Amino acid sequence: MQELIRRAKELLADGTVARVLGWKAGDMPWNPEPAFFENEEELKDFVYDGFCGANLSKMMIEASKLDGKTLVCLKPCDTYSFNQLLSEHRVDREKAYIIGVGCKGKLDIEKIRSMGIRGIRNVEGASLEDAADTLRFETASGEKTCAYADAMLSRCHVCKGKEHQIYDERIGESKDTKDQERFTEVERIEAMSPQERFAYFQSELGKCIRCNACRNVCPACSCRKCVFDSNKFDSSQKANVDSFEEKMFHIIRAFHVAGRCTDCGECSRVCPQGIPLHLFNRKFIKDIDELYGTYQAGEAVVERSPKILYDRLIAFFVQNGRQIPMDASEFQRFLRDTFVERDGMFFTAEQAIKYDDLRRQIPEMVSLALFVGSEADGVQWLKRELVDKPQTY
Repeated sequence: MQELIRRAKELLADGTVARVLGWKAGDMPWNPEPAFFENEEELKDFVYDGFCGANLSKMMIEASKLDGKTLVCLKPCDTYSFNQLLSEHRVDREKAYIIGVGCKGKLDIEKIRSMGIRGIRNVEGASLEDAADTLRFETASGEKTCAYADAMLSRCHVCKGKEHQIYDERIGESKDTKDQERFTEVERIEAMSPQERFAYFQSELGKCIRCNACRNVCPACSCRKCVFDSNKFDSSQKANVDSFEEKMFHIIRAFHVAGRCTDCGECSRVCPQGIPLHLFNRKFIKDIDELYGTYQAGEAVVERSPKILYDRLIAFFVQNGRQIPMDASEFQRFLRDTFVERDGMFFTAEQAIKYDDLRRQIPEMVSLALFVGSEADGVQWLKRELVDKPQTY
């Protein structure tokens, strides 16, 4: 953690970033909370340990509107959410300085309490530098211990991997935490009879108090105006007037984020009633994989490809109420006439020099553009192949 704080101070001091988005210590050792830090003095409250489970990517929507860059700390799983927001033009990549922080699994205070560990005064074994094997608690009734893995959030047991999908630099080591199959819980529910399945979800969703914590924390729920905040159809009322409404809210939300949910698990983490809301989203992910082919929302985006650059151009002109100045083919000609192409991506001359230097420093680096993961990727790859060397079949 000290290396992370030191780097944050350096970037603030030299003006690279205007603020830091991370976690600050709470009133107890197990409840840090997301926070912005504007100067070196405020960083004295900065923390990063096993209890820092919050996904900070959604907060970058508002941070992107501020002057200057924001240093944001993203765990490997968080970077999927940031990438998805980037593809939807909800965050500005140029306003973010991303430090990919290591992760050894995040901790669930409710699991710890369920093991009879309460009245916690201090915790050892949860820092980024620790081996993440054993947790030691100083409690009101004496010292207690538990295995780190037994206290992890459920999502960490089905971790998507410890590779950051996007970053400017990385700090801290990660540890593989996956020891369960991702869709086991979904398959268990699928195996139920329709009546059993209905009763299961009625029991779980019946706990909902409509606090909207799941919606507010979800990176995929980023609409400027949510239908559930509308007074027109009485959908903003908090109380569940009947058994239908308590299901309607979560079912509509699950459909809304289908294909965009990265399975970050924040909805379940923040639910005060302990409802496993992620199971709705994970069911959709499983169905999408089976019906259309394996897909992971938020996987690495080739940010400087012609398609992404043209999407950004359209978004800029639409958001500013201006006419789009050129079509896609004109834009691609403009790119090739004006910028330098490297591996299917376009750079200014200065950026191309830096990219070439990076490739020399990391000989094993392979461009994402070389991988073909879908029909669309294949078409783009074929176009690039034919640009410089037209071929016959």
